[in-house]
Order: sequence, then structure tokens, then C-alpha cells
Amino acid sequence: MKQQIKAIIFDIGGVLQLGNPLFNHPNVHKFVAKKIKIHLDQYFDAIDDIYAKSVEGKVSEKKALEIMSRNIKISPLKLRKLYMKAYKKYYVLNKELLEVVFNLRKQGYKIAILSDQWWISKKALVVKSFLNFFNPVIISCDVKMRKPNPKIYPLILKKMNLKPYQAVFIDNQDWNLKPAKKLGMKTILFKNNKQTIKELKKMLR
Repeated sequence: MKQQIKAIIFDIGGVLQLGNPLFNHPNVHKFVAKKIKIHLDQYFDAIDDIYAKSVEGKVSEKKALEIMSRNIKISPLKLRKLYMKAYKKYYVLNKELLEVVFNLRKQGYKIAILSDQWWISKKALVVKSFLNFFNPVIISCDVKMRKPNPKIYPLILKKMNLKPYQAVFIDNQDWNLKPAKKLGMKTILFKNNKQTIKELKKMLR
């Protein structure tokens, strides 16, 4: 079965993009709330529903920013800039894992991305090199569903023309792995690079 693995699918936030080690507790939403000087609970009340819909692509970026900015009394342009600044500040590319990814592709493995993002985080975290290197790149706001919706896993497998047992899915949230595992995919819960790389190499032997 190990020899039948043909593809490795990666999450972005917490896997290909990690919390910046310069900050003990990187948090985009805390950053934005602090900058606009409102309590975090009030901030989440203002954005929670529309943010969730945006992650699932049920509302456009423009509409999401309009509603959020109106609720927290800030211009859409300024709010967008704050989010972009926060994502860039609190996330860094996982260069060590990306080097492993590049080598896997050289070896002939298919490399893909399956990630939950809303419009702003997509623009900040899905860097151009990802789009040029990974294929396909499935982002929740584009396909109008998010993990752990069981329908999103067959979607990426269909685009890659693979059977479930031929793919490994790496994510940092256990609940996102359960539907993939139930479908028959190999899974790895990302905790750190050393552990993930070790498990992946073992699967690919």
C-alpha cells in the first residue's frame, strides 16, 4: 500500500505557513481588534457570522469588508490593510517543510494544497510560488465549502485523478483529518516539522 502513494496534500495555515516565532501567541484577530481599539468579544460579535460565510465563499470580499467595517465603524480599505498587515506579520513560510516538498515533487509525487481561507487570508498566505508549484490549490472560499465537510476531500482527489489510498493529507487540526481518513486517505497530524517529515518518510518508503 505504501508504494501506491502518488500525492501529498498540504494545509497552509499551521503547516506551510507557521506562526512567526518572534511572537509567543500570534493572533490576527487580536491584532486587528487592538488596532481599532475595541474589546475582542465586541470585535468577534461584529465579524463572526460574515467571516464564517466568507471562508465558505458565500459572500464576496467586497461585501464581507463592507459589513465588517460598518459593524466596527472603520473604512473597508483601512480594515483590509490591517488584515493584510496582520497576516504578513504573524505568519512565515515553513521553509524547512517546503524544501521537503520540492524534493518530493522532483521524485515524481503530485503535490497539492487543501486549505480553509477567506478572501483576505488567501491573498496574504497563498503566495505566488504556491500557485506555480502546487497543483491543484483548493481554497475553501473558492469552492464554497470548507473542511471538515466530507465533500471537499473527494473534490481534490477528483481533480488529481486519484483514489483515496493514493494520497496523504497533512493538516494541523485533527478534526480536518477524520473525514479524509474515513474516506481512505493517509493522514498526518502536523505538530512540528521533525515529526511530520519523519511520519511522511515512513509512509513513502
